[in-house]
Amino acid sequence: MKLRKLRLSKAWSQEQLAEMTGLSVRTIQRIERGQKASFDSLKSLAAVFDVHVNELQEVDCSMDTNANQKDELAVVEYVRDLKGFYSHLTNYLVVIFILFLINLLTDSSYIWAIWPALGWGIGVLNHAAHVYEWFNWFNERWEKKQIEKRLGRRL
Repeated sequence: MKLRKLRLSKAWSQEQLAEMTGLSVRTIQRIERGQKASFDSLKSLAAVFDVHVNELQEVDCSMDTNANQKDELAVVEYVRDLKGFYSHLTNYLVVIFILFLINLLTDSSYIWAIWPALGWGIGVLNHAAHVYEWFNWFNERWEKKQIEKRLGRRL
């Protein structure tokens, strides 16, 4: 686990990190020594370091004990993607509204604001297709197949 490395890169003591995360110093010490951290502890640490939870700990998908943790990490990642999409959509709507307003107030004979709306709209639709997986051609099964193929293994 790279917790110690992250902590030292910020020049924080274990006590400072414990105070920022709400964890005990003993918990920080145990995690830095390689003991397994709870998902709640990982979420607190990830929030302080502004990283994804799965960057702090690799999940072994083959173990049943980590199946729930893998599911939680997938849900956290999905919610972050969803949040990013909603932010993108909100920015799009606000900016395009302002552009149409400027267009109508300055010269309503030619609606030029349609062009940025269409261009950026394609980007928003692409983002939605990614988040909502409308076209899921490159899923986990495809990734695994490609990795095995390049490593010369059979599935």
